[in-house]
Amino acid sequence: MLFFMMMGGEETSGYKSHVKIDENLFQKIGEGDWCAFEELYCITERSIYAYVLSLLKNPYDAQDIVQETYLKIRMSAHLYQPQGKPMAWIFTISRNLVHNFQRKQSQNTDIESYDIENNSQFAYVTDPTDRLILEGALTVLAEDERQILFLHAVSGICHREIASDLGLPLSTVLSRYYRSLKKMKKYLQIKEGDQ
Repeated sequence: MLFFMMMGGEETSGYKSHVKIDENLFQKIGEGDWCAFEELYCITERSIYAYVLSLLKNPYDAQDIVQETYLKIRMSAHLYQPQGKPMAWIFTISRNLVHNFQRKQSQNTDIESYDIENNSQFAYVTDPTDRLILEGALTVLAEDERQILFLHAVSGICHREIASDLGLPLSTVLSRYYRSLKKMKKYLQIKEGDQ
């Protein structure tokens, strides 16, 4: 499924390709409205997970950071100032949590590269093509390319919205996205030639 999404195919799961968040949700969450919190979670969880996974390369750590992100949102929603960019605010929280996590990790151990083929952390990826694409994305792409690729291909966020949320020009987002697709295509061709 991931392969077809990356290569421009349509996703059939019904996931909206444009994440639209009512900024009033944050006020409601700040007032203790659990339904508003659940609504925000349902709208944004997939995008936040893809973003955090692109930074950490580890699904278990990404899940932990996503959970921490929503705890932080829950505690800080009353501080949110509507500016028309709620995803940027959420991405900032996630990015700060990722950086804190990485600082703690670097103090304790060296971050090792992950062998997806033999790693139980990626056991949930059962499709061999998806496994190959995930391996390639995590090994051959730079962090900024991974972020944009995951946000667009996995989360379905449009390039214009990614540019807005990450604070980048649209042309930069588009060039990084297409550069990452070229790298992935080359990687897949090499892997196909090895078999």
